[in-house]
Formats: sequence, structure tokens, C-alpha cells
Amino acid sequence: MTVLVIGANGRIGRQVCALAAESGVPVRAMVRHRAEEPLFEEQGIDTVQGDLEGDFHEALDGCDQVVFVAGSGPHTSADRTLLVDLHGAVRAIQLAEEAGVSRFIMLSALRASDPLAGPENLRPYLAAKYAADLILQRSTLPHVILRPGKFTDDEPTGLVSTDPDQSVGIDISRGNVALALFAILRNPDIVDREIPLVDGDRPVDAVVG
Repeated sequence: MTVLVIGANGRIGRQVCALAAESGVPVRAMVRHRAEEPLFEEQGIDTVQGDLEGDFHEALDGCDQVVFVAGSGPHTSADRTLLVDLHGAVRAIQLAEEAGVSRFIMLSALRASDPLAGPENLRPYLAAKYAADLILQRSTLPHVILRPGKFTDDEPTGLVSTDPDQSVGIDISRGNVALALFAILRNPDIVDREIPLVDGDRPVDAVVG
């Protein structure tokens, strides 16, 4: 069971790769540049070069799960958001279908279902996520869509909630998101689900594992 992590060099992607490697789960990190490879190779993590704005079809060879954690971020121009968060995600979904992977795990966003309700600078990103989520839902792929709230760099607690309406806020640490993604990829029985996620008071495995 080799897991391809697309967006591996991001702050969440690095943590997902590290958790997998530490637990002996075969993982492949997709990176854009060779200069990014040593970070992963030092942890015994396989790497492959691929660019969401270019060619990356060979990255999926031999992989049976895909974790898509790439994101252009709120400070990226709308055109690059379109290329990475929408077109890149859609191409990843299409390539995963062609490769016959067993599951596609998408990192989305809590407000993706209503982009116009989000902060103005995030609306292009949320709209891209909304469209990519719809395409994944309508694909032939077994899938999980994780919809975290507002990211923080707080230390992960391992405690989360899937009920934002009953939570104090919509913040969630990137570390907790990584733990949730890892819990999902370890459990093949979690399929065709959309999971909202914020920091909370329940263990990750009890909520999404």
C-alpha cells in the first residue's frame, strides 16, 4: 500500500509523510524540485518529481492511495489558484481514476461549500476547492474529503471535533489536520465521506479513525 502525497512539501504534507514513515506505511512524496528531496530521503521516504502546473502522471505509478494536500494559499494570485487548487486537483483525480487507485483523500476547507461566505481573499481558493470536491464526488473513485477550519501553527493536541457549530471557534492546528489525514489513510473502511474538522475535545482516532 504505497501512498502518494501530493503537496508533500507543504506544512501539512511534511507531517503526513513523517507520520506514515514513522509507522512503516510506504509513502511517496511528490515534490516540484530536486532540492526538496533530501528532507524526505533523510527520513527514508521515497520521492518523485511532479508539478501540478505541468506533468506528473508518472508520480502515481505503483500507488494505491492518493492524499492531496496541495494548496496555493491565500496570498497567491487567482490565476495560480485556478491552476493548482482546481486544475491540478482535477488532473490528479483523473489520473487516479486511470491508475485505478483504491482511494483519493482530499484536503479541502470548511467553508468550501459556500465560497462567497468566506473572507474575500480566500474566495478564489474556496471556489476552486468547491469545484474540485464536486468533481471528486462525481468520479468513480472511493474518496474522503476532509474539511478543516482555519489553520494555526499551534502544537497538535490530537483532540478534534467534527461539529464546528458546537465548537468555540473554527481553528485547527495543522498538526491535528495531519493526524486526521493519517488516521484516515490507515483505515480503508472510511470511504465516500465528507468530514468537517476543528480543534475539539475528542481523540482523532475516535472521530475519524
